[in-house]
Amino acid sequence: MSEARGKTYRPWAPQHYRQELHSPEGKLPEGDLVFFLLDSVPQLDLGRFYTPYERETRGAPPFDPAMMVCLLLYAYCVGVFSSRKLALACERNLAFLAIVGSERPDFRTISDFRKLHLESFKEVFVQVLRLAAAAGLVKLGNVSTDGTKIQGNASRHKAMSYGYMKKEVERLREDIETLVTQAQQQDESDDAALGSRRGDELPAELTRREDRLARIESAMRRLEAQARAEADAERKRRAEAEAERRRAGKPRRGQEPKPVDESPSEKAQSNFTDPELHMMPTNNKGWEYCGNAQASVDGACQIILACDVTEASNDKQQAEPVAQATLATLTQAALERPKDALGAAQAIPATLDNGYYSEAAVAALETLGFDPYIATGRQRHQGAQAGAPETPATVQERMAAKMRTPEGKALYARRKVIVEPVFGQIKEARGFRRFLLRGLATIRGEWRLLCLTHNLLKIWRYGRVLSAV
Repeated sequence: MSEARGKTYRPWAPQHYRQELHSPEGKLPEGDLVFFLLDSVPQLDLGRFYTPYERETRGAPPFDPAMMVCLLLYAYCVGVFSSRKLALACERNLAFLAIVGSERPDFRTISDFRKLHLESFKEVFVQVLRLAAAAGLVKLGNVSTDGTKIQGNASRHKAMSYGYMKKEVERLREDIETLVTQAQQQDESDDAALGSRRGDELPAELTRREDRLARIESAMRRLEAQARAEADAERKRRAEAEAERRRAGKPRRGQEPKPVDESPSEKAQSNFTDPELHMMPTNNKGWEYCGNAQASVDGACQIILACDVTEASNDKQQAEPVAQATLATLTQAALERPKDALGAAQAIPATLDNGYYSEAAVAALETLGFDPYIATGRQRHQGAQAGAPETPATVQERMAAKMRTPEGKALYARRKVIVEPVFGQIKEARGFRRFLLRGLATIRGEWRLLCLTHNLLKIWRYGRVLSAV
């Protein structure tokens, strides 16, 4: 014990604390998030999580999948994404102990469970959306869509350009040929000195070079396939533009465009750690290998209705897929569209920034039953606005006129307080700035898990507010 001092302090008895039994329910505040999840998870249908274990008779009994689901949901809610940190929290954090008790899974068990059941969380996402709608948190009065770049688990130093790949393939083939010649000469020397031998051994250097050559050639094939797809898209775009020019009777201006080249650019790159991701521009950080995470958010309480991750750098082609995913999720959750006084289903207002605008996107959203409000260009905060034609003729002019109406201005003004704060809450408040998994399919599952826990947090927080009221 320290010597006596003049000032009085609160009593401190660490030896007593070490021997005292702490009850999470007695120590954590009433209505804590962990208790909300412990009450909510047993009400969910988790049959798909149990299926892989039902017929397995080997080994020790597995952890209860409901416990593992609750553990992952709570971890992602509070910003613990690493399986190693999660396993450590199960030993030291009182809230995590409230979930696992004395049954503490190690980091490998947690990691394997997450990878195995990423697709199963798709059903949980729908069930949580249904809970949010039952709590009155989904109104479908303004559905806003946006995307954000999230860095992938890929290193820029593990990438190679197409031009360098061709040089490296030539060098490796020469090295392999040299090593094969040396091996043959060594075999002949050994046969002359020691007699016959098996002859199926490969030099270690030859094996490494063959593996590297195979990986580079595979990356070259991916880049060539991507270049062919881009060439096909460019031909289609040119054909549509030419058809529109002929329909309008406009003369061709400038020189005849050059033929579409199907070969990859010499500077086109492929990454060896996660080949499915591409380099994308990021805010204040230049270029990184990222996934373009999309989210469709309801305007009432920032509930995410649909989510996806794409390898495309821009959002131009994402309006229709996200809208389709939104309708599919609403159908699975049995949520009906708003109706008018006569009981007829109304179009759902959808607000998107100018990065999504195209005539095809407007037509697709209207066909799917949305009322799109898409900015046709950057909005200037200062300076005079360009004059609008009295009778809008094109789709772009009609959309611009629609955005200038009082209703259009009011709906679009809400976009920046609906969807953009959601990304801030995920990135800043919870600290998720990089995907942990690799491969586009698993990245989509990880993003879905993040959006699912975002909705759970909204239900919990709004529930506490309503309870207090």
